[in-house]
This record gives sequence, structure tokens and C-alpha cells, in this order.
Amino acid sequence: MLQSFYKSKNRDFTLLQGDCTQLLPQFEFKFDMIFADPPYFLSNGGISVQSGKQVSVNKGDWDKSQGFEKDNEFNYKWIYLCRDKLKDNGTIWVSGTYHNIFSVAQMLNQLDFKILNCVTWVKTNPPPNLSCRYFTHSTEFILWARKSKSIPHYYNYELMKQINGGKQMRDVWELPAISRWEKSCGKHPTQKPLPLLSRIILASTQTNAWVLDPFTGSSTTGIAASLLGRRFLGIERETDFLGISKLRREELENVAIKNDYRNRCIKNPELQSSLINTLELHEDSDYFGADLPF
Repeated sequence: MLQSFYKSKNRDFTLLQGDCTQLLPQFEFKFDMIFADPPYFLSNGGISVQSGKQVSVNKGDWDKSQGFEKDNEFNYKWIYLCRDKLKDNGTIWVSGTYHNIFSVAQMLNQLDFKILNCVTWVKTNPPPNLSCRYFTHSTEFILWARKSKSIPHYYNYELMKQINGGKQMRDVWELPAISRWEKSCGKHPTQKPLPLLSRIILASTQTNAWVLDPFTGSSTTGIAASLLGRRFLGIERETDFLGISKLRREELENVAIKNDYRNRCIKNPELQSSLINTLELHEDSDYFGADLPF
């Protein structure tokens, strides 16, 4: 029987340790949304800049390409397993760069998902290009797809319009990369920023929704879910990253920190007030609905 690595006091945040391709088949539970930040296969010996210093782009063996066929097999396997964990009206978001995103799109199509958008995340503070021989890498892509081609998905159109100053939100998002305040509990080499995950969760889920991250890392997805009144399961192999995830979730027990992070994620003051009032009602209630079997 599966045992959780960590579960928050109010049961809104759960972590499992292990390989998602081995753990996902071991339980029956359906999620409203999945966010996946899988290996990009870009650890190729290159260099980049971090905090003003030259660093290697290598993240570890898990991020190295195994060749076209094996990379495709890997993407097919984890997406296939995630599909089984989505509700019929559920959606999946998958992040990447040109190294992996075309493979992911191909596998989504093979598995009969309907791709809704390819969001281009434009980083407002990208690292410089040291070689000065090509354009600065300043974007990542996030595919958004729904499980069923015939069953409608949830999209909070009006909220996204409100965030975007009353205009329809486009599929090009200008948001900063990871900020220093998000590393208070430790560093993860591919950590995503909270404002990015907050927007994704607000766009495609309702309060109390269940969110899964099969490559949770330091659990930015889960922290955003907890800030926004959603419930979360994260799966991760590395004990060190699970430890950071646990510390990040426990940090939110401090109400001042929790409210500060919400304010940093949602810049619109009017929206902040409305959202916090809604979330306070949620937090005061005893409603949890279905719970994970571990």
C-alpha cells in the first residue's frame, strides 16, 4: 500500500516519493488538472548564467536525451499514465523548450488529447547569451490540452480577462523567471515561478479542485494550489527536493507569509481582495470532498 512522504495538516497537499511511471498505476483517483514539468533533455554540456555567474546547463542524468526513439517512448509512457488519472473534463499543462515540446505535442495527439493552446512564456529577466553568436533564449512553451475532444473543459475566461486589464488574454505571457523570494527553503535547478503556476491554476480549475504534478520537484504547483484553495498531489523521486517541498508548504502555515505570496502572485489589488475573501470562506469550511487513498 502506498504511503505518503508528507501530508499537510488540512490534507490539501500530499507528496509521494518515487517514479511517477511506477506510482501512478498503483492507485485510483481522478484529478481536475495536471501540470507536468518533465525532463527537457537539454543537459548537453552547454553553459548559462545564474546570479551573474557562468554555470553548466547540465541538471543530471535524468535530463539527458536518450535519443529520438527513447525520448518519445518516455513521453508517451508518462502522458498515457497521466491521461488515466484525469477526469473526463480535465486538462493537462506541459512545459518545455524546443528540446522536448515537439515530442510532447506528438504524444498528446497520439493519445487523443485535444490541444487547446501553446502558451509562449516570455521571461522578462532571461540570462544573457554568453557566446553572442545567436539570439538570447528567453522563452519556454506550455501546451494546454484537454482529455476529451467531445467533453468541454473548464476555462475561467472572465478572470483571465480581468487579470489582463479587461482584454482577452493572449497565449503570450510576459512573466519573470524565478525570483529570490521563492527560494527561501532551498533551490531546485528547474524551479518554475509561482506567478506562472498561479495563472495556470486560476485559468483552468475551480476552488477545491484536485491538481496533480507527476514531476513535482520543489512543488511550485502545490504551493500555488494551496495559496489558491485547491488540493494537490506531487510525485518526486529525490528526497532533497521532497524536503524543500515540505518546508515550502509548512512555510504557508504563517498567515503573513501566505498572504504576501498571494499578493506577489496576483498584482491586481481589486482581484486580490475578491480572491482572498473567497479563499477565507473556503479555509473556514470543513468541506474536503473526496480524499486521496493514502
